[in-house]
Amino acid sequence: MKDKFIELKQQARDELTQNILPFWSEKMIDTKNGGFYGQIKGNGQLVPEADKGGILNARILWSFSSAYLQEKNPLYLEMANRAKDYILNHFFDQEFGGTYWMVSYDGKPVDTKKQIYSQAFFTYAFTEHYRASGDESSLQTAIDLFRIIEKRSFDPELNGYFEAYSRDWVLLEDLRLSEKDENEKKTMNTHLHILEAYTNLYRVWKDEELAKQLRNLILIFIEKIVNGKTYHLDLFFDENLNAKSTIVSYGHDIEASWLIDEATRVLGDAVLLARVQPICIKVAEAACKDGLRADGSMVYELDKGHLETDRHWWVQSEAVVGFLNAYELTGNPEWLAKAEKCWKYISENLVDRAGGEWFWSISEDGIPNRNGDKAGFWKCPYHNSRMCLEVMSR
Repeated sequence: MKDKFIELKQQARDELTQNILPFWSEKMIDTKNGGFYGQIKGNGQLVPEADKGGILNARILWSFSSAYLQEKNPLYLEMANRAKDYILNHFFDQEFGGTYWMVSYDGKPVDTKKQIYSQAFFTYAFTEHYRASGDESSLQTAIDLFRIIEKRSFDPELNGYFEAYSRDWVLLEDLRLSEKDENEKKTMNTHLHILEAYTNLYRVWKDEELAKQLRNLILIFIEKIVNGKTYHLDLFFDENLNAKSTIVSYGHDIEASWLIDEATRVLGDAVLLARVQPICIKVAEAACKDGLRADGSMVYELDKGHLETDRHWWVQSEAVVGFLNAYELTGNPEWLAKAEKCWKYISENLVDRAGGEWFWSISEDGIPNRNGDKAGFWKCPYHNSRMCLEVMSR
């Protein structure tokens, strides 16, 4: 068993340090306009004048910071600092506070909406930069973002967090992260990444208000977002936190199964943890029941009876971590076997040995999706880097 762990750990480190991160540090640096380019297409074509997304830049900052935290490679800190400086200079709204959704290739705001999902990712990233570098200004930036989220987005009457605002913090009519989403006031996805951000911040800043809100988020998940009948996550909600959709997202199920557990562990409440962990296992089991395939991969989602069977890069990444987490909680070797099998699928199918990084997805019949970005607004070095780092640290 020990040899098996050592082998898996080494494979994860090799993938991170020899494929994923070199792609971003060698191919994505924008030497002309600063920071990182906004897009490389699935066929490897660089789009030097692509807009630069806030999510992409926050995830680059998180990934290189977290990699430096574990590996201490000076290049990773250099890349993290590059991302941090660009973000501070171009994404932060000095007049109204918070961060923009998107800037142009040369750093000018092109979409100034304040999506709370994005504020959360910047909180997550600046906290990780502080953990990696000890830079107190990054911690203060994360704290300031936490306070903005609480002031602007938290609903003290009905609970939960609203989705999106105009530049000057008026709640938007169109609240969606993307065109495929339902236009509802509160969503699982935003709550999941606020949870993730607050968990990371609480590691280094033991603030009472932060602890209170982190606990509240955990309870929202286990009491409202996790469906008590199916143990899948409900995805979209009205302002009263009533579920408004029936879509099942297998990737979010398995991702939440370990992020909720992690949040409760970091919070340090043993009584709450005893309540949460059995639910986390049930969420992981629900994801596997319909989403896991014989080859070790996990399909995308079920929407109105239609099963989307493509194997997306981020879903496989979260599956490996979710399975390892379930193994840690239960000691059941079947979970470890699932993690190993999913990693084998990733290594043999999703990793682009010729072009670097990973393909966006693989079709059910094994064909790589070369239309989806290799790097772009949503294709970032976060899910797969984090998978490698979690395997290494666990």
